[in-house]
Amino acid sequence: MHVPLFPLPNLVLFPGVVLPLYVFEPRYRTLLADVQASGEPFGIVRILQTSKESDLPFQDRVSRVGTLAHLRHADPHEDGTSTIIIAGGDRFQVQEFHTDHAYLSADVALWSLEEESDLSPAEAEGAAHATARELLSALLRLNPENTEALRAAAPEDPLLIASFAASVLPLSPEAREDALRARTLLDRLDHLLGQVPTTAKTLN
Repeated sequence: MHVPLFPLPNLVLFPGVVLPLYVFEPRYRTLLADVQASGEPFGIVRILQTSKESDLPFQDRVSRVGTLAHLRHADPHEDGTSTIIIAGGDRFQVQEFHTDHAYLSADVALWSLEEESDLSPAEAEGAAHATARELLSALLRLNPENTEALRAAAPEDPLLIASFAASVLPLSPEAREDALRARTLLDRLDHLLGQVPTTAKTLN
């Protein structure tokens, strides 16, 4: 599939996560208009190096892994900028970048999480739920002042718990992208659990 790309320097979007974005650059105003006209999603990818850090072409400074963003709402402002609400969809891999629009676009292939090769489906589901519960408990211990709010906002599905944790944990953009790149759901959950400070993993 072919999608417009909205590269951002520090954002890694995960499936199911709802985020606000501020659209102000002319090229991304054009992207927003095109997305509104088509009704199709666009892609969020991470900028790996800024123009100040490298003189490589833009497409060579952008990650080749990203997430589809579905436009939920757009609030235009008088100055031509917009505040939009997006929801994360499927993960993808970039096959080829295109520079024939005002904004960067790409041919992408959806990249689903793989099944656990050494576990039965029932065992894999049980392991994912158990690890997700452990991860959520660690998040609550890490944020004792926000326990009730986190508990109320936390989803139940292990995939969405992973997305929730990736958004809440104080991770570097690189660590978030490593989580996005995980081969299986259990790998993603384990990676995120490994990013939790040791003191929050076990009760004192």
